[in-house]
Amino acid sequence: MQTRTLGTTGPQTSALGLGCMGMSALYGDSDRSESLATVHAALDAGITLLDTGDFYGMGHNELLINEALRTAPAVAREKAQISVKFGALRTVEGGFTGYDGRPNAVKNFAAYSLQRLGTDHIDIYRIARVDPDVPIEETVGAIAELVEAGHVRHIGLSEVGAQTLRRAAAVAPIADLQIEYSLLSRGIEEAILPTARELGIGITAYGVLSRGLISGHFTRDRKLAANDFRGMSPRFQGENLDRNLDLVDALRKIADQKGVSVAKTAIAWVLSRGTDIVPLVGARRRDRLSEALGALDITLDADDLTAIEHAIPAGAAAGDRYPSAQMAHLDSEH
Repeated sequence: MQTRTLGTTGPQTSALGLGCMGMSALYGDSDRSESLATVHAALDAGITLLDTGDFYGMGHNELLINEALRTAPAVAREKAQISVKFGALRTVEGGFTGYDGRPNAVKNFAAYSLQRLGTDHIDIYRIARVDPDVPIEETVGAIAELVEAGHVRHIGLSEVGAQTLRRAAAVAPIADLQIEYSLLSRGIEEAILPTARELGIGITAYGVLSRGLISGHFTRDRKLAANDFRGMSPRFQGENLDRNLDLVDALRKIADQKGVSVAKTAIAWVLSRGTDIVPLVGARRRDRLSEALGALDITLDADDLTAIEHAIPAGAAAGDRYPSAQMAHLDSEH
């Protein structure tokens, strides 16, 4: 497995990480045994970075990772690095009611995560979205205290803008910024990515296949389950979906010429954007994981990158990446 380092102060990780959210929430029902087998397959392949959130399935995802690590070979378990997002407030019915970044809340969230994960430390800890009522300095300061106490190894951030990134980095070393980055979501290139690089902060890129939209497997006539987030996502609606799948068709021509899949091409593109970027692949099944791992064997030359840029130029995506209510919570979009 190829490795990359998260920023100047973060850990060395596998070049691809496994995003585990879909095993518990937001993409319809999942198969528990297949989810566990997929985590095991990822560890066997050399993936060390497992990404989760304490609110994914209201703790379900952390418990799933706990079980996967307990039943994995000791050597794989010891190499595993867990990245946890916290702060989202949920209802019994599964709704989201905001975010809590108060220092006491940060430490409370961490205590529960450590218990569910069955570990004595979290490798990277980050608030999922900035709490607008709490200065980022206070939230990061609380995580820094957890680092000092040995409960957390590294501090991360999620979906913050360049200014917030600077403010946070002035408080404590930041290992990485987790943020959406793909051929359809390139907003970080203007200010956020240059700022992260200036500050020595790595990027863990989620949504590298735009929630399956540019995987090459999503079709125009696909029916989504009622509990699938994509049913509310603007990019999966009506004319937006048609326009976005036209972009995928253009990318498919390039992939076909190289004799590789669309998904591998899209992931390889994110890998090509810099060695300070670690793509998170949200595979829920072993076959999808295997396909994603194949991206590590693809080299995109200058001609390939030019062709991809022509097929899907920056800003080409139709529709926002979240519904408007969720877009309002993204510090990275303000």
